[in-house]
Amino acid sequence: MKIAVFADIHGNYIALDKCVDYVLAKGITEFIFLGDYIGELAYPQKTMERIYTMREKYNCTFIRGNKEDYWLNYRGMEEHKRFWKDNDSTTGMLLYAYNNLTEKDMYFFEKMPIVKKVVYDGCKPFTICHGSPYYANEKMIIGSDRTCEILEASDTDLIVCGHTHRQGKTEHKRRCALNPGSLGVPLGSGGKAQFVILKSIGDSWQEEFISLEYDVDAVIADMEAENLFFHAPSWSRSTERLLRDGLVSNGTVLGRAMELCKLEKGECNWPDVPEKYWEKALIETEKSNFF
Repeated sequence: MKIAVFADIHGNYIALDKCVDYVLAKGITEFIFLGDYIGELAYPQKTMERIYTMREKYNCTFIRGNKEDYWLNYRGMEEHKRFWKDNDSTTGMLLYAYNNLTEKDMYFFEKMPIVKKVVYDGCKPFTICHGSPYYANEKMIIGSDRTCEILEASDTDLIVCGHTHRQGKTEHKRRCALNPGSLGVPLGSGGKAQFVILKSIGDSWQEEFISLEYDVDAVIADMEAENLFFHAPSWSRSTERLLRDGLVSNGTVLGRAMELCKLEKGECNWPDVPEKYWEKALIETEKSNFF
């Protein structure tokens, strides 16, 4: 038994096509998706169309990520609608993505669990989730005390999770947490799409981490064609940089922008982060390896 595990696609249908072709060429038709299907990039509907096609043709298991919770919560809470704004680096991409979703998409997300124990005939069961088995937005950072604590509490020896966008492995007391990395906007990959292939061997699972080059320029051309640099100016510039070098996450840039805002104004509450602080944060993170 071999399974391809994809996490954090974030609307990168071009990278998704590359990874699916690679997997199918190896004769693998079993897929697990760990959430965050759209969110940063152009033409979200193209990613969703590909996911629906895969669901029809292959055996696929789906987990809900924190991005899916954003869309579902936005639909259900009218007060959010005065906070998400176009031409805004903090919320412009959230609004763009939401406006490209359909009721079919919402229903699909709504039915997904945030954690699942998966069992394949003759293979040892394991746990899949986006963030952690407890929260879709909790980070199981590689090697952290919290990740080890979660492993100790698990009723399976293996947890496969996403959310951090960093590919890697934590081993603790004969248990293991694997992160396939992000397929769409990975960190630490040098701009390559990342995922993991799991192979069942006896009573255990063996991982093969994959990193693939793909047409990053085509993804950025899509961003320009869809005017994402207007919808979310600094956020999209940060995304472009992340696609090319994989060094600094959008969340890190946002965090620094909020710090700069607080230093000058005395407080800063999301999503009210003026564009000038985004600009300053982008410049700082371009010059320093600290962030």
